[in-house]
Parts: sequence; C-alpha cells; structure tokens
Amino acid sequence: MNQGIHLLDVVALTEDIPAHGLLRGQVGTVVEFLGPDMFEVEFVDNDGRTYATLSLKSSQLLVLHYQPA
Repeated sequence: MNQGIHLLDVVALTEDIPAHGLLRGQVGTVVEFLGPDMFEVEFVDNDGRTYATLSLKSSQLLVLHYQPA
C-alpha cells in the first residue's frame, strides 16, 4: 500500500535507524520507487551533500506537507 507517498515527496523518519546514524525526525526526499511499499530516500545536509541513501518502507516514513490541506 502506497499511503500517498510520491516521487520527490519530502519525508521524515518515524523511527531511528542507528546502523546508518539516522534519528527519528530526520528529513529526506523520495528519489525512487523500489516496489510495493518500498522507497529509496536520500538524506542531504544543508550544503547539498548526500549523507545517506536508504531503502525504506512507507511505515518508516511520514510525508511532510507545506501547504494547507
């Protein structure tokens, strides 16, 4: 189930991923669909450098909205 996640959506982690040094709430961008309920998410610092790219399930992601619903 997709849960409304789309390519280039800005998302936040819903859980820590200590193996990759990522904490709940860190923000990334969906850069690829890998299959049902799987997305590749890129995490970039303020200087535009990628510090992590991971395959994640939709349950590990929260889509961030910048406009009123």
